[in-house]
Amino acid sequence: MDEIIVFKHLTKPEVREISELEFKKTLKRCDERGIRVTLTDRFKGKVVDEGFDPIYGARPLRRAVMRLLEDKLAESFLNDPTVEGEYVVIDLDKNDEVVVLRHE
Repeated sequence: MDEIIVFKHLTKPEVREISELEFKKTLKRCDERGIRVTLTDRFKGKVVDEGFDPIYGARPLRRAVMRLLEDKLAESFLNDPTVEGEYVVIDLDKNDEVVVLRHE
C-alpha cells in the first residue's frame, strides 16, 4: 500500500445516530421474544456520552451499548425470568445509574 486514507472523526450527533441503530438491534431481539423495551432519552444520552470518543470512532459506543443496555437487560432477565408480553423501561435513577423497570 502506498496511499494514505484519511478518516473524518465522528461528531456527537453522528454517534447519536449510530446509537439509535445499535438500540434498534437490541430492541428487535427483545421484541422477537415478546418483550417490549422502551429507552428513555436520559438513558440514551448516557450511552452516547459514555460511547462518544472522536478518536476511536464507534468502538466505545458499541461497548457502552453492551455494558449499559444488553448486560443490564440480561442481568434483570436472569434474576427474574421474563414473561411474554412484558413491558420494560430502561432509565436512570437519581444517581444516574441504569435501572430496568419491568411491568407485566
